Amino acid sequence: MKTTTNDRRRFLQYLMTGAGTALFGAAAAHHTDTHFEDDSTHHIVYQLNKADPKYISHILFSAGEMLRKYGDDVEIVIAVFAEGIHLLGKRPLRPIPRDLQQKASSLAAYGVAFHACNNTMKSLRWTKTDIVDYARIVPIGVDDIMLLQEKGFSYISW
Repeated sequence: MKTTTNDRRRFLQYLMTGAGTALFGAAAAHHTDTHFEDDSTHHIVYQLNKADPKYISHILFSAGEMLRKYGDDVEIVIAVFAEGIHLLGKRPLRPIPRDLQQKASSLAAYGVAFHACNNTMKSLRWTKTDIVDYARIVPIGVDDIMLLQEKGFSYISW
């Protein structure tokens, strides 16, 4: 799905108010990679490795702000591992507020890639059926971050 900057602005207005997050969940369910072109000027990878709702909220908000500012000219990956993996769980084993799950789904619908660490999944005995459909499974979360940095992604960690 190719979106325009105006589409993203409208989406972010919904996201910030919380009113539109449920509307985009179905669209995100089929999205497994970013929609951005290889020639995006900006590339950023966020580390998300905690299940704390305030921590997750900050990362999702920041990703949304980057979309708002740069539109289609930014490629965003959120690398999810350790306790953070529960954000991507269909039935999380740690308490993750529903609104954060909906925000993640909405961001995925607009091209933000969520990479799930397979090592963390194995430690929980999770398979791809245990995580949301829009997540892309990578072998090792930290390795994924390293490889993205080697491709020019800026690394952000809280």
